[in-house]
Amino acid sequence: MARLANISGKDAAKAFQKAGWQTIGQVGSHLVMSKSGLRVNLSIPQHKELSVGTLRALIRHAEMTVEEFLALL
Repeated sequence: MARLANISGKDAAKAFQKAGWQTIGQVGSHLVMSKSGLRVNLSIPQHKELSVGTLRALIRHAEMTVEEFLALL
């Protein structure tokens, strides 16, 4: 299993955009993204560092593996 480091919410959003996710809006400090064909929205906190648990949950909701996500960074 690949090791996740603390990355910013901005970097995470860029990686998800490369995977086909589109920004649909922002609620407070959270960027909301969606992808056609999936019924889930991602709510990415725009913090300087995302905790590893939060990042893993976002990757799991996006139906990706950690390795696929790390390749997009």
